[in-house]
This record gives sequence, C-alpha cells and structure tokens, in this order.
Amino acid sequence: MPATRSNGPPVLLEDLSPLIAATTQWLTGAYPPAGGGALASVLCEMQARQAVTAAAWLRYPTPMDAALVVVAGPGGSARLDWITGADGAGTAGPQAYAWRTWVDEVVASWAACLLTDPGLAGRAVAALAEGGGQAAGTPVEFRRLLAPDDTDRGAAALLRHPDLLAPVAALHRTQLRHLLERGSTLAA
Repeated sequence: MPATRSNGPPVLLEDLSPLIAATTQWLTGAYPPAGGGALASVLCEMQARQAVTAAAWLRYPTPMDAALVVVAGPGGSARLDWITGADGAGTAGPQAYAWRTWVDEVVASWAACLLTDPGLAGRAVAALAEGGGQAAGTPVEFRRLLAPDDTDRGAAALLRHPDLLAPVAALHRTQLRHLLERGSTLAA
C-alpha cells in the first residue's frame, strides 16, 4: 500500500513526478508529435506520460525505492542523448537543461518498449494492477497507451515507431521482460 498523507494523494506519486515529467519530456523531445498542432502535442505527451508512468511504477514499486531514486537521482539523459543523436547540452546554458538530470534511462527504455509492443504494455499494466505497488488503490487509466485510436497513433507516429525507438528500447528490454515473466514488480 502506498504511503499517504493524511490530507491528500499518495506521497509516492508525488516523489516520482519529477522523474516522470523529465522522462516524458525527453521522449517527446526525441520523438516529437507528428503533424504539429496543439492536439497532436497533447496526445503525444499523454501517450508518453502513460508509458513512462507505468515504467516508473514498475521500476520503483515501493515507497523506499521511490525515496532512494529521489535522493540518489535517476542518472540523466546523457547516454540516451548519445544513442539518439539528440543535443542534450545546446547553447542555452545549464539552467535550461537541468531537467535532463531527472531523466531515468531505464524508465525511458521500458516506456519505449511499452509504446512499441502492445502485448508487453498490456502485461505491464496488468502487473501493476495486481502487484500492489505504485498503482495499488490509485485509479489510473492507461487507455491511450493500451488502446490508442487513429488520432492517437497519428499524433505519436514517431513515438510509437518500433524501428525509431529500437535503440532506446533495446537498452533494457531484457530486464523488463524478465520482470514481467517473474510476475513481480521488483526494481531491475
């Protein structure tokens, strides 16, 4: 059962929010929405956020796991930037890119796996629902991840393209599959 405050939502969700936000931002920056426009941007971000949330909850299933990653830090986007050829530093200065230190490589890789493999995404969400970790007692909908409609798919054409995401997904796919085959939500 997630730790809760007496007057609000689970603390655990709050603790992982910088990691989820930064990793989602990295994914949507590396694989931007197709077609442009506000609706495409929102739909692409929603799909990325749902995949990243599921991946983060699988990776950090307990309050202690979440607390440790908040203290130690998730590692940053340097390797992901190198693999995808993204410009992580730019010329805007360190303040503009400080969010990249909150990107979690494993979570990004697992999210890429979930976005490109519907069967794996279904297994991951099912594991969260029955695992009793992050999602326990938390009503969360993963519809855009699990059953995207044509508009969702069109907006996230790059984000869901298996060939484009292959280098990122391959980084930690084996760990995710092993985790789901064991049927537990133990951090890799």
